[in-house]
Amino acid sequence: MVKNMLKWIKEPPKPILKDGMDRNLPGLWMTHDPAACRDPVSGLYYVYSTGALAKMSGDLVEWESLGKVVPGVPKEASDWTGSEDIWAPDIVKAGEEYRLYCSNSSWGVQRSCIFLAVSKSPEGPFLPKEGGSIVLKTDDCLPVNGIDANIIEDPKTGEQFLLYGSFWGGCYVLPLDKESGLSKDPACREWEPDPETGKPDHETGRIVGTCVARRPAWMSGGIEGPYMVWNEETGYYYLFVSYGSLKSDYNIRVGRSKSITGPFTDLGGRLLTDVEDSDNSVGNLLMAGYTWNEGTAYMAPGHNSAMHDPDGQWYLFCHIRERNFTDSPEPSTMQVRRMYFSEKGWPYLAPENYALDVEREFLEEELTGLYERIDFIPALPQGISAAAPLRLGKEGYYERGSIQGKWEIKKRSDKGTLLRAEFGPHHEELHASVIFDRDRERETIGLCGIDERGVVFWARKLP
Repeated sequence: MVKNMLKWIKEPPKPILKDGMDRNLPGLWMTHDPAACRDPVSGLYYVYSTGALAKMSGDLVEWESLGKVVPGVPKEASDWTGSEDIWAPDIVKAGEEYRLYCSNSSWGVQRSCIFLAVSKSPEGPFLPKEGGSIVLKTDDCLPVNGIDANIIEDPKTGEQFLLYGSFWGGCYVLPLDKESGLSKDPACREWEPDPETGKPDHETGRIVGTCVARRPAWMSGGIEGPYMVWNEETGYYYLFVSYGSLKSDYNIRVGRSKSITGPFTDLGGRLLTDVEDSDNSVGNLLMAGYTWNEGTAYMAPGHNSAMHDPDGQWYLFCHIRERNFTDSPEPSTMQVRRMYFSEKGWPYLAPENYALDVEREFLEEELTGLYERIDFIPALPQGISAAAPLRLGKEGYYERGSIQGKWEIKKRSDKGTLLRAEFGPHHEELHASVIFDRDRERETIGLCGIDERGVVFWARKLP
């Protein structure tokens, strides 16, 4: 085992939420709706979150608060929404300009907009784009809510798209004008309701774009925080969305497509736009609430971003809350995890928050032993996944409860060790690395992976 190479920063004491309190709290508390990037100029990492707050890091472990980086909502936005709130910003660099796409809305309404603020530095200040900053606007006459922006670029054509939306009619994608950073069709930002019908005097599809993900109305239509990445190695675009209404069953799902505009499907071939999802199983479940055998239990991970580092590593950022089934408010915090892609091109996450995790070759005797394991299986509603025993025995013996099978090392490299387990008609891929067990404050071996059904899982080796 590699010793004392990992880095762990313990969170400050959990704050007690109060009305009107400052979101800029110590540590990672209230880093809500995190959008991450690596600045190609400085090599530093930045996260932008609700409240127009930003944090900076040199290693993705230790973060420095930069405070509020957008001074305020432009008048043309607040005149439309009646709100001064800034939610869920997303960052993109265009030439020498850093562009921050900000949502402006109020809780529970569709009268919303996304505006563009720009800066010459990733640390801001970001000011409304001169000549007009509105990217798009919505209200309840449209089938979508204009919040939760994410920018995705076609690597072949260079064309940029805006991914956005939540609840009501789902998540949508529409083309941007790359030069201005605004929506390519002015109708998205300039429409006015028809005085007789109260609806926009345009074709709805022209204004809102293409729907790429939806949820059934009886599930509150709860879907938000869309985020898309391109993986050159697999040749797919991956669409991450959060199911639920920020309640305890909030969780992260993912689908993939060969096109930015979809259709996006899960491992079973089901469309993320399928609203006949009677058992809450559409979309690969990437992460939900969880509890290990010891330590803090968590619920409601979601509104994630994802990042591909120049060193080839992938990371996922999300907010999450400690388990709390009461009506008292629970502050969110941010988690950062390594993300891996299976041999068939499906993502899964590391079992612990990133702590400069070590990827290396393992010998069979190092991996042998008892683990605690968490499986993420879709449920209705999504619950808190609890740990259960897993044993990797000598001579390839595999045991999980009453399940008996075999395991073996398939590949060793400086990018980690890949295992395969088989039991009955089932098989799974497992990735091994050195992680930091935060509950026991010790380094250990972590396993994560995915089975042939698309169920992802985590495991930590026990002392």
